[in-house]
Amino acid sequence: MDKRLISFIVRRYLRFDREQPFIFLSALLAFLGITVGVMVLIVAMAIMNGFDKEFEKKLFTMNYPLTIYPKFFQTLDQELLQKLESRFPDLLFSPYISSQVIYRKGEKLEGGVLFGVDFERELRINGVLRKWVEVIPKGFEAVVGKELWDNFLLKEGDRLFFIFTRAQPTGFSITPIFKRFRVVGYFRSGLIAYDRAYSYTTLSAMRKIVGMEKGFSGIHVYSEDPQRDRERIERVLPEGVGVVGWWQQNGNFFAALKMEKRALFIVLMLIILIASLNIVSSLLMTVMNRRKEIALLLSLGATPKEIEGIFFRLGSIIGGLGILCGTALGLLGILILENFDIVDLPADVYGTSHLPLDLSPIDLLSIIGGAVIIITLSAIYPAKKATQLHVISVLRNE
Repeated sequence: MDKRLISFIVRRYLRFDREQPFIFLSALLAFLGITVGVMVLIVAMAIMNGFDKEFEKKLFTMNYPLTIYPKFFQTLDQELLQKLESRFPDLLFSPYISSQVIYRKGEKLEGGVLFGVDFERELRINGVLRKWVEVIPKGFEAVVGKELWDNFLLKEGDRLFFIFTRAQPTGFSITPIFKRFRVVGYFRSGLIAYDRAYSYTTLSAMRKIVGMEKGFSGIHVYSEDPQRDRERIERVLPEGVGVVGWWQQNGNFFAALKMEKRALFIVLMLIILIASLNIVSSLLMTVMNRRKEIALLLSLGATPKEIEGIFFRLGSIIGGLGILCGTALGLLGILILENFDIVDLPADVYGTSHLPLDLSPIDLLSIIGGAVIIITLSAIYPAKKATQLHVISVLRNE
């Protein structure tokens, strides 16, 4: 195969032809379509990954990496906590007592969850509380989420009613318990669902209200590698006690995000597929308009492989340049969006005021690999078609 011949013919066919401008225009549209498709796909996947990581960060903080819980309606005791702390000194543990409550101020009611915690331990594992809580609650004092704070028009030192329910020993009736807490501050996680429902008070206050003299409802655990540490903890837990990771508690949510990401990838990849059809049409038009030249080349000794290589390389150059330019523009777009506040998001809706971006190397390689496969397949058919001319018939008639 004469590579110099192929290179010469390819350079000639890539030039603008005044007699056949539509062929050049079709190739240009194919190049622009692939460029735009790759660029949009890179930016879109970076935004999707960014929001995934942002939601992960919020859920990781408010749901805790790991939670140890009783399986059969019993409590966890102090001995288990001490055993875990001595066995895993690299982990942080925070015991808690939780109860569903109804917040009430005046005529306003709101449902939620109240956690009784040891604030010295809790602030070590809960970054949101550590950032926002300035006054540590004591006794019957509490900190609430920002949404609840705003909804009830609370001020520091205001009293807020918490309504609990306690089942009677007979099990046939439920007695409401009213307790007034002094609100000493608020926290903001960035997610409305948590800022409206969650509140924190002391362990001693919760013990008195729920009648739990000893033990805990569960233990929150902070871990740098929760998936590995979950297995470590599970091996030493007694029967009837389980441990669950934050990713398991929110499995449906992340499954939906993953499915949405895949659907977006497929839909945007169709842009590249449609643009590649312009490559096919452009190459086929080139073949039809260069029939005489192809026949002459074949009659002068050019092999079908060389003719096929000419048109395959022609399509590869158009598509390859589109991929390179699209990748460069996509990365440039991500750089601009990261460093300039072009898109301003409402923090109360999305949990962040800036556009989160995170392009993983796997996604970038998948985009480039998918585009390369589409372009390669698009160039094969016209290249095969160029070698199927009947040389004698073309030379006789044209």
